[in-house]
Amino acid sequence: MTANQNTIKNEVSLKGVGIHTGKNANITFKPAPPNSGVNFIRTDLSEKVVIPANISYLLDESLRMRRTSIGKEEGQAHTIEHLMASFLGLGIDNIYVEMDGPEVPGLDGSANEIVRALKKAGLLKQDAPRKELLIKEPLWLEEGDSSLVILPDKNFSISYILDYNHPGLRSQYNHFRIDSEIFEKEIAPSRTFCLKEEADGLIKQGVGKGASLKNTVVIDEKGLPTMELKFEDEFLRHKILDLIGDIFLSGHFLKAHIIGIKSGHSLNLKMAQLIKSRCIKEEKPRNQGASFWKVPRHRKPVNEKPVTSNQKPDTEKPILNKKQIEQILPHREPFLLVDEIIEMGETKAVGIKNVESKEYYFAGHFPDRPIMPGVLIVEALAQTGGVLMLSKPQNKGKLAYFMSINNAKFRKIVTPGDKLRLEIEVVRFKTRTGQVRGKAFVDGNIVCEADLMFSLVD
Repeated sequence: MTANQNTIKNEVSLKGVGIHTGKNANITFKPAPPNSGVNFIRTDLSEKVVIPANISYLLDESLRMRRTSIGKEEGQAHTIEHLMASFLGLGIDNIYVEMDGPEVPGLDGSANEIVRALKKAGLLKQDAPRKELLIKEPLWLEEGDSSLVILPDKNFSISYILDYNHPGLRSQYNHFRIDSEIFEKEIAPSRTFCLKEEADGLIKQGVGKGASLKNTVVIDEKGLPTMELKFEDEFLRHKILDLIGDIFLSGHFLKAHIIGIKSGHSLNLKMAQLIKSRCIKEEKPRNQGASFWKVPRHRKPVNEKPVTSNQKPDTEKPILNKKQIEQILPHREPFLLVDEIIEMGETKAVGIKNVESKEYYFAGHFPDRPIMPGVLIVEALAQTGGVLMLSKPQNKGKLAYFMSINNAKFRKIVTPGDKLRLEIEVVRFKTRTGQVRGKAFVDGNIVCEADLMFSLVD
């Protein structure tokens, strides 16, 4: 059942310094009529400028700078991501945001004060159905070692992996099903952060002029933050906060499961563009900045022999069928990517995935040349590893959360009709964490390999 739209009951204001411009600004939230959406209004210019919070008005600078900005020739609104995330998180469809400066105040670097102000104003239910978008086909984008995947789901949830080569930003994983309570308590309090060595570079780019230890957590060379963290994974949660705000520029509340791996504003906003161009037929975005993941041509490396599986053909009777796998893993169709387990010991397991032409992701990846996304091959390996760990008596009833991917390599493409052999070997296993080495084969030739880390939770 579709929910009704909401606005706020009363006006409420905030003021502060913009983190990037260093300029003071007052913002006032005002109720807006049904179907009007979110609109930013610059009141300090010679004439009021109304800027719809829509990816069509995205400024190109957002794809290369650490903030999200929209605008027209007459006026702009910078660093709007925390506001947008708060509107989606609290379920606010229609609102006017009046600004007497170019940038939203940074406040304490989180969305905490924004949420408190909006709750003080109160929510008003409106007599119009919410613009909800049910994602019907997977969407996938990649930039360097960062990626975003959106999968069909009846709810709105986000899984995120943060993993950088820095002692303060080591491998972390978390998953949230986003509703107003979870957003307010678990996501909104997370603060903006940056590395100490990045600070000078940001100033040279013309941003970060209003940054201070009051609104930014700085991480030094040893990985130590300048202030006590609100959550052990506060930096990961802040990435999710930004992601929610950026994606809401698509103009709709999504029903989808978003999987982010080290994504930032650039990739988030390209995904919002892709959602609008691919999933919202009646409108086309002004900027077409999204790019699909392109499969590289696979050449045989010099002086490197092809890697093959030493196992016999997969003709064995399965140890576990799909129904039995479902008793171990929480995954279900269309996201259960292991059909059977044919081998399993203390430290090794082998799973099978039959790649069929009817797989849901082939409709969009790609219509003229169906190819299994690399991230789903890795997910199939991870699920095989999950079966291995969760089938142990001491882990019965637990969940295995995917924490990090390292040393991932994709050697060949996987297409409809292929039979994926998923080989998992335990590298290290402790009470709460496990690391495995995974290799995927087709016809005895390796197509993918990766090191995967899990966290076991009750």
